[in-house]
Amino acid sequence: MRRTGLELSSALAVSSVIAAAMVAWYVDLPLRDPDGSTGPTFIRLPAIVLVALLLDIVPRAVIRASSWRDVRARIVDVTRERWQLASLRFMLVGLIGWYVTYASIRNLKGMVPFANHHLYDGDLARVDKAMLGGHRPAALLHDLLGTGVAAHVLSFFYIAWIVLLPASLAIALVWARRDRISSWWVTAVSLDWIMGVILNFALPTLGPIYDRPQDFAELTPTSTTSLQQSMWTERLDVLADPAHTHTVQNIAAFASLHVAIAATACIVAHRAGLHRLIVQALRAFLVITMVATVYFGWHYVSDVIAGLLMGFVAAWVAERFAAPEEPGEADATAVPRSRRSRAEGLAARPGNS
Repeated sequence: MRRTGLELSSALAVSSVIAAAMVAWYVDLPLRDPDGSTGPTFIRLPAIVLVALLLDIVPRAVIRASSWRDVRARIVDVTRERWQLASLRFMLVGLIGWYVTYASIRNLKGMVPFANHHLYDGDLARVDKAMLGGHRPAALLHDLLGTGVAAHVLSFFYIAWIVLLPASLAIALVWARRDRISSWWVTAVSLDWIMGVILNFALPTLGPIYDRPQDFAELTPTSTTSLQQSMWTERLDVLADPAHTHTVQNIAAFASLHVAIAATACIVAHRAGLHRLIVQALRAFLVITMVATVYFGWHYVSDVIAGLLMGFVAAWVAERFAAPEEPGEADATAVPRSRRSRAEGLAARPGNS
C-alpha cells in the first residue's frame, strides 16, 4: 500500500489522546473541548470540512461554467475530478488527526498547574538578564520601539498567527491534498505541539507579563493585551474551581509555540522549494513573531531560543517520516544515476580519456 505521509501524525493524535486521558485521570479532571464556546466539535469540525470543500469546488466550477445554468454541471465535474476517494480520505485523516492532537494538547497544557506546582519564572528571568548584561529584554524593546504605534503593529502580526495557522492546515489538506508538503506540514505542526507540551510539564512558567506585569503597564492597550487579560481571568477561574468550570486555561510559557511553528514553516517552505517570496515572507514573519512575543511579555528570550530549536527538530523529523517521494521522483533520479554509472564505466576503459 502506498504511504500517504500521514501515518506519523495519526500516531501522534492517538498518543496525545491517550496521554491526555491518563493525565486527566491522575489529576482528577475531565477532558474538555478547548473551543466549546464556538459549538460542539461534532458539529464544528464537519462544518469546517464542508466549507473547505465548497471553497475548493465552487470557484473552479464558476470559472469553468459558460453560464449560471451551467454551474451545477461544472460542480459535478470538478468534484469528480478533484475529490476521488483517496483524496477525500487523505483530507479527512489529516484534518481529524491534527484537530485531535490540538484538542488533546490544549487539555494537557491546561493540566500543567495541577501536575507540576513549581514555577520557574524567576530562573528564566535571571537567565535572560544574564544574556543581556543585566537588562530585561522587554524593557530594551520598549525603549527601542516605543509603546504606542509599535504595540499596535506587533499586536496585528501576533494575532494574525492565530488565524493563519488553522488556515495553513486547511490549505495544505484541501487545496494541496496529496502533495508531500501537506503531510510534511501537518505532521511537523503536530510534533511542535507534542514537544511544546512536554516542555510545559518539565519547566512550568507563566511568562514575564504574568510574573512581572508592572514591566508592561505602559504598553498601549491592544487586542493582544486584551487577550492576555482574558487568559489570566480564565486561569484564575480554572484554579478556583477546576472540577466545574468549562474553561481550559492556556498559560504555559516555555517554550514558545508561536516561534516554533513559525520556524517550522520557514524550514518546510525552504526545503520544499516554494517560491522565494513566500520563503522571505515567512522569515520576516518569524522575526516579527520573535520580537512581538518578548515585547508583550508572552515569553522569555530562552523560550524563543527553545522554540527555534523545536521548530527545526519538528521540520527535520517530519521530512524524514512524513514526506514520501511522489510517484516518479525515485525513477527520475535513478535514470540519470544509471547513465552516469555507464558513462563512468566507459571512461574507465583503456583508451578512453
